[in-house]
Amino acid sequence: DGKIYDAYVIYPQSHTNEVTFVEYFVYQIMPDILENKCGYKLCVYGRDIYPGEDTANAIEKKMQKSRRLIILLTQQLINCEEHAYDQHIALYNALIQNDVKVILLEMETIGSYEKLQESLRFIIKQQGTVKWKEKHTVHPQSSNSKFWKQVRYHMPLRLRSS
Repeated sequence: DGKIYDAYVIYPQSHTNEVTFVEYFVYQIMPDILENKCGYKLCVYGRDIYPGEDTANAIEKKMQKSRRLIILLTQQLINCEEHAYDQHIALYNALIQNDVKVILLEMETIGSYEKLQESLRFIIKQQGTVKWKEKHTVHPQSSNSKFWKQVRYHMPLRLRSS
């Protein structure tokens, strides 16, 4: 299908020098489970898009080469006044062009979805979210936890080479 990545990961980026749990999750936990243990290939901003690249162009190209979009929902993402460029492109591709599936990971209790942009609310209404629960943090590296099984359910089928 010409795709290079199984999923492009969208997450709220911290503008401080402090590493947030979400960043730790995106750079450590997700790659460990989905890439190392399950054999998927992720595209993560900051890891797979390089300094000096035309960011907007690179984001668009990498998304087009991805089978899924994973969006991490957090309070920071919801309360952010300006939505990240990658989020705009992702939702446009998913809803208008209808060419990519979105997986929403609810990383913290969001409560009411009213503050979310309409496109995200629409996706939640259609398919729901996969919720990260505190109990998973005890063994986040267990690929057999309910959370990771749900994520893998939404991921593209892995073709095993013989």
